[in-house]
Amino acid sequence: MTENLTKNDFLNGRVRLWQPKGGYRAGVDPVLLAASIPAKPGNLVLELGCGAGAAFMCLAARVQGLVCHGVEMQDTYAALARQNAAENHTDATIWVSDIEDLPADLRHMQFDHVFANPPYFDRAASTAAHDPGRDFAMGEGTALAVWVAVAAKRLAAKGTATFIHRAERLPELLSLMQTKLGSLEVLPLQPRVGKDAGLVLVRGRKGGRAAFRLHAPVMLHEGEKHISDGESYTPQIRAVLRDGAPLPFA
Repeated sequence: MTENLTKNDFLNGRVRLWQPKGGYRAGVDPVLLAASIPAKPGNLVLELGCGAGAAFMCLAARVQGLVCHGVEMQDTYAALARQNAAENHTDATIWVSDIEDLPADLRHMQFDHVFANPPYFDRAASTAAHDPGRDFAMGEGTALAVWVAVAAKRLAAKGTATFIHRAERLPELLSLMQTKLGSLEVLPLQPRVGKDAGLVLVRGRKGGRAAFRLHAPVMLHEGEKHISDGESYTPQIRAVLRDGAPLPFA
């Protein structure tokens, strides 16, 4: 029912997304993730834990002709993802499933790109959110190892798996990925000058053989501190968030 929802613009209105007023609401993280995927027209892409669909729809708005699939365990968010995809004219199939037990039809598919914004917080070491939907999205109920294993298994040869996660989880994420994927790359996302990177984008390639690359960080905001109520994104990030520009690993 729409009284419990809001409709929010992403990419300057190129994507319009129904989201719950309470619960998990997409912010900039899925937009940054979508901008980093090196997809080409006609590719088959899969988002694990797609929520209401922000990431795969921002990707589809940037790269025409994609065939998108999303997996979402919560019925209410999966229904929103379907509605959002239809209203945004995005070619998407949404599967209601735990990623540990994917439907047989999906297990027989292989994708050019798989991506995910896994829950950031280890529930054993953090406090649960009051809203069940938000807690499910932010608190890690499925081990990070499962997210990596499922992503790698669903990739076609030379396909990429990309994750956005907290920098503190990077050692664990790299350790898991190097057993399944090659050509690992890390793009740190630094909030401001003089601040440590809080988030990282991490990519691996199925069958990749290139040496590990730690890229120079991307700065999200201008200046050393927030000094006014206005927007302070750098020109590069403003172009990503407003214009749908890519965010390459370079």
